[in-house]
Amino acid sequence: MKDGFIKAATVTPAVRVADCDFNGKQILQSIRKLAGEGVKLAVWPELAVTGYTCGDLFLQDVLLNEAENALLKIAAGTAGAQILAVVGCPLRHGDKLYNCACFLYDGEVIGAVPKTFIPNYGEFYELRHFTPAPEHNDVIRLGGRDVPFGKRLLFRDKNLPAFTVAAEICEDLWVPDPPSAEHARRGATIVVNCSASDELTSKREYRRNLVVGQSARLVCGYLLANCGYGESTTDLVFTGQSFITENGKLLAESRPFESDTVVSEIDVNRLVAERKRMNSFFASQAEYTVIDFDMENVETTLTRPVEAMPFVPEEGLDERCDEIIMMQALGLRKRLEHTHCAKAIIGISGGLDSSLALLVAARAMKMLGRPMSDIITVTMPCFGTTGRTKNNAALLCRSLGTDFREIPIHESVRQHFADIGHDENKTDTTYENAQARERTQILMDIANMTNGLVVGTGDLSEAALGWSTYNGDHMSMYGVNCSIPKTLVRHLAAHEAKVTDNPGVREALLGIVDTPISPELLPPSDGVISQKTEELVGPYELHDFFLYYVVRWGFVPAKIYRLARYAFAGRFDDATIKTWLRTFYRRFFAQQFKRSCTPDGPKVGSVALSPRGDWRMPSDACATLWTRQAEEL
Repeated sequence: MKDGFIKAATVTPAVRVADCDFNGKQILQSIRKLAGEGVKLAVWPELAVTGYTCGDLFLQDVLLNEAENALLKIAAGTAGAQILAVVGCPLRHGDKLYNCACFLYDGEVIGAVPKTFIPNYGEFYELRHFTPAPEHNDVIRLGGRDVPFGKRLLFRDKNLPAFTVAAEICEDLWVPDPPSAEHARRGATIVVNCSASDELTSKREYRRNLVVGQSARLVCGYLLANCGYGESTTDLVFTGQSFITENGKLLAESRPFESDTVVSEIDVNRLVAERKRMNSFFASQAEYTVIDFDMENVETTLTRPVEAMPFVPEEGLDERCDEIIMMQALGLRKRLEHTHCAKAIIGISGGLDSSLALLVAARAMKMLGRPMSDIITVTMPCFGTTGRTKNNAALLCRSLGTDFREIPIHESVRQHFADIGHDENKTDTTYENAQARERTQILMDIANMTNGLVVGTGDLSEAALGWSTYNGDHMSMYGVNCSIPKTLVRHLAAHEAKVTDNPGVREALLGIVDTPISPELLPPSDGVISQKTEELVGPYELHDFFLYYVVRWGFVPAKIYRLARYAFAGRFDDATIKTWLRTFYRRFFAQQFKRSCTPDGPKVGSVALSPRGDWRMPSDACATLWTRQAEEL
């Protein structure tokens, strides 16, 4: 519950058709077990109290009476359990019979949602027994109480309003305009579905895609609990395929052909944050009845996957890498065409970022049908340059066939030091930044000489931390890496090394991938890189993790810290995570002025910092609220 995490479950019990007492006991046993495990929301299949396959027995009052009695016993068993249980049960209202999802909490039935769309085709003949949900909400009499009844009910936790649940039943999801769409617009962050979807060849994948896709469209958590073992096999087979999904991501799925329970956590605060960003999910709750319940806000033990590197896909990495480089190259291709530039100018250091920019430029030139010699690559060795990076840069450029130039800048920088009265032995910020600005000046001047365009090499992580020299490597004419985080850059370079048929390119890239990240602005120690970026600003794995949750989701420092501890357990201790989280906030706020005037560049992922739409922040914003919370961790 804390931080918005709701531990949720779908249950596919073994049932006995028309044996309400047995089925009720099975459900109640599951409720007690799940409550003991900290589950706060659990859903059972369609008509779980009776079994879905009762046929014309649904017209027998004996069955219906026992179903209601069993439902009330189950509800009574939830007293003090701190779990919202949703159970499928047939209910009579007036002279009609309805197929309902019944919400049970703290000893009572607190609401009943009847099925809206009743299938009556193929193997389904539910209209023979059930009536579609009435248009307007009403109350139904159960156990001597009036219970809210209708298709427009929302169930909301008083202590965590973001935990708002609505229901639909099986076929409701399969129609062109599912009720869940309106539920989400009216504020439901979680939709539960009591389902009885029979198994057919190849239906499993379709069903999975349907549920995952609906959770993405509605930016919601979606739980579907399906009938399984114990249902009649006279004509149909049910395999109990059930899901827990969140905003297009499958969190958990039941094992096929088994009675099974699956558990995961839905982050309702994350869903609310996404809806606020999209601003298309707010509608009046008129015509809806909101039923409040009061659940204690306790810590939720996490079991859901939290990726340590959220920008790096765990599956399909090669395909994703190729797609990203293609997107970068398309952006550069368009810019070169539009500006009629004869050359692309790249400062090449032998590091990851400039190598990726060069690979992108090579892809763009290939698209344009132009020779690689239209790329002017310039290496500009100075005080901190090592033979390792210099040689890697030269090998990569020459192997690609670029117009490769080496322009040492030692003397020009020394002259600059003399002009401004700076002591070369004082290796401070002036010492470092003078080199970066001299390199940018050379690139810009070469661009003027050749009708060229300077391709920027800085990446997203550097922009977030301000790890660039203002009006130095911070500036270019088009920044192809502007939305590529550092944790992804290495994978992109490794991917190109893997797929290239050029031995020189492969050798260079493998050497570059294996080189410590460094600006190489301080003299090396015995020929070895002495200035390692991650020793100065912190591990990029952590900073990219922080960046993702700060910018993409707007999480508070305590929640980001909690997630980082979970994701990096065994790799970074708590003190290390705290230290670099504080550093991240301090640098992120202080360095906004650099991001406010960054060049154009292609957005390729869900996080970007372009001031033209992705991240608008005043350069003099105060970081006190965030840093104070980070300090209090």
